[in-house]
Amino acid sequence: MQPTATVLVYSDNSNTRAQVRLATGRRPAPDAPLVEFVECATPDAVIRELDKGGIDVCVLDGEAVPMGGMGVCRQIKDEIFNCPPALVLIGRPQDAWLATWSRADAAVTLPVDPVEFAASLASLLRRRNLLSA
Repeated sequence: MQPTATVLVYSDNSNTRAQVRLATGRRPAPDAPLVEFVECATPDAVIRELDKGGIDVCVLDGEAVPMGGMGVCRQIKDEIFNCPPALVLIGRPQDAWLATWSRADAAVTLPVDPVEFAASLASLLRRRNLLSA
């Protein structure tokens, strides 16, 4: 059986969540594990899922309402023990400094560019795999 990774996707916009799923495909890179998604539309749902455990990477929509992914990222980095890596989706390249403030491990711009997104996600999955080994 091949290993799988669980990716949490937070966005209040179902189209953004679909962009993330489509950009990832079954796996973001040939050397990355197969991916299963957990979708969340609210910040409370993100916290509940992270408290359950088993999440390998978080993808957080910086443009989400009522709480953007950068605020959620900063909160989970402060509150979740052994928090998984986080990739933040930002509205403009100039917002990269905000992603740094949020303690995101990576940031890509919206709309999701499949090549850029898959490369960033695969990098975080590889790093997570090395950390847990």
